[in-house]
Amino acid sequence: MTTNISSSRGRPRRFNPEEAVTTAQRLFHEKGYDALSVADLTKALGINPPSFYAAFGSKAGLYARILDRYAQTGAIPLMQIFRPDRPLAEALAEVLEEAARHYAADPGATGCMVLEGTRSNDPEAREAACGYHVAAQNLIRERIAARYPHEADRLADFVSTTMAGLSASARHGQSLERLLATARLAGLAIAQALPPDPAHDSKR
Repeated sequence: MTTNISSSRGRPRRFNPEEAVTTAQRLFHEKGYDALSVADLTKALGINPPSFYAAFGSKAGLYARILDRYAQTGAIPLMQIFRPDRPLAEALAEVLEEAARHYAADPGATGCMVLEGTRSNDPEAREAACGYHVAAQNLIRERIAARYPHEADRLADFVSTTMAGLSASARHGQSLERLLATARLAGLAIAQALPPDPAHDSKR
């Protein structure tokens, strides 16, 4: 979808949906899904409502595209962290520390956009956010189960709960230093809860 809109000099410029998604992503992250209106979006993007709906279908449709972009460019790189050549406790600790850093990276858009979206009042938006959240939870659980099948559920729940707490604390203005302190304490708890890593020890 390409729409001509007027620039400040009166010349038409072309509406770029990908640029609009980038702009809207920050708005959703900063304000949250429920607090951001279509009027807010059209004003920020410089388009009228018919052009907005033609390009994205709906506010929830735009949000789904943003979540996909966020998962690819802004989310914690779980696949890179869970390398088979490192102890699981070390990888889980890094997940939590990376979460703290991601959630506090932008003072104007704190917390995890996916986690915050799972509490949206809009069923369609909530379902989209929950889909990404569950996928991340499942990946963490699978990586734990590959080495410690009997510990997978409780450890995955612990990591997920800690990440949710870090996101909420970041949204409430907690500093990166304090978030990292919490993440590192949780990492120590994980290390103490796990027996020696069999995959890591076998390669020594």
